[in-house]
Amino acid sequence: MTINNENKRSSVIPMAIVAGLFFILGFATWLNGSLMPYLKQILQLTPFQASLILFSFYIAVTFTALPSAWVIRKVGYKSGMALGMGIMMLAGLLFIPAAKTQIFALFLFAQLVMGAGQTLLQTAVNPYVVRLGPEESAAARVSVMGILNKGAGVIAPLVFTALILDSFKDRVGTELTAVQIDEMANSLVVPYLGMALFIGLLAILVKKSPLPELESDEEPTESNKGHTREALSHPNLALGVVALFFYVAVEVIAGDTIGTFALSLGVENYGVMTSYTMVCMVVGYTLGILTIPRFISQPKALMISAILGIVLTVGILFGDNNSYAIANAVLVPLGGAMLPDTLLMIAFLGLANAIVWPAVWPLALSGLGKLTSTGSALLVMGIAGGAFGPLFWGLSSGTSLGMQGGYAVMLPCYMFILFYAVKGYKMKSWK
Repeated sequence: MTINNENKRSSVIPMAIVAGLFFILGFATWLNGSLMPYLKQILQLTPFQASLILFSFYIAVTFTALPSAWVIRKVGYKSGMALGMGIMMLAGLLFIPAAKTQIFALFLFAQLVMGAGQTLLQTAVNPYVVRLGPEESAAARVSVMGILNKGAGVIAPLVFTALILDSFKDRVGTELTAVQIDEMANSLVVPYLGMALFIGLLAILVKKSPLPELESDEEPTESNKGHTREALSHPNLALGVVALFFYVAVEVIAGDTIGTFALSLGVENYGVMTSYTMVCMVVGYTLGILTIPRFISQPKALMISAILGIVLTVGILFGDNNSYAIANAVLVPLGGAMLPDTLLMIAFLGLANAIVWPAVWPLALSGLGKLTSTGSALLVMGIAGGAFGPLFWGLSSGTSLGMQGGYAVMLPCYMFILFYAVKGYKMKSWK
């Protein structure tokens, strides 16, 4: 896969465009962290039902990742990006009838369409980051994109809170009347309409932009099935897909369930909790840019991340929801909020998770050559972990374990990531 010679120029403008797309992906994705507890409150959902909001968004990856690779081979990477954003615009518009009718199934359908659009955009945009520069520094470039993506994750909950939640935060822990529910649901209409129109405009701009086309060496007449089988014969890719599945599971649990857990603890500004996790992720990405590969290799960074994730998960499971030691030591002296230790440890998972995505991608795509776009699609399928991680958390939260005990589902995820960092990425044969 190469950049066409006639378009071969400085990578600064292409990377700037790609960076903007990562910001849009992050903004639309991490709105879920505020939307989930908000819908839980107004639709009176159980933890399991609330987890379906995330499930519907991320399960779309399972059905659309490989078709996305086919679409990109047919229309090209740039057109694929524009088409993906067009689907995201449609999803934003679907939130309007969902809010007006307050039918839970319509919200889930809108989330499904949003996930499909994001999958196509992700499949098209990620290879640019890996290919616009040397492979050994790919993790650093992906980290730059991650800062934009997760930076949007910091901003999105704050925007959601400012535009929507601030007007209703006094209703936390109270039984809502029908009128109050209508007011809260209708407040979603204008923000989602604005987001849809903005994404649609960006789709047009990307289509007309000077972004160079990536030229694939793959034969377009070959079947997806043949591409997939050949790609999965590379253990570093196959195990990388599993590693990303577990990574996205823990990333989404940390970023999108923290608000719901905060709501259960009576935290009024539960809508901004995702921002705490995203700030930690931005810090992690920054550390990745500064240290990889100059001071630490991609595999070693991945190993450290997995170990930190395990330690923090144990701390969450056995932490005291009435202890505020971390907040008193870190946040309160700086004028921050008084939050329980368990909530802040969930936020700190952002630091553990940050390097995983940028480290796994280049390790998994190494040696694929002409199969890179199919490998990219398979790796994007790992995003389906975002559907099942919160789902199992929701199921566990409905048992005697409660929401706090539900975070135990993260332990096996981090353990597999640790295995991939130590051994999995080195495997070049299944024999």
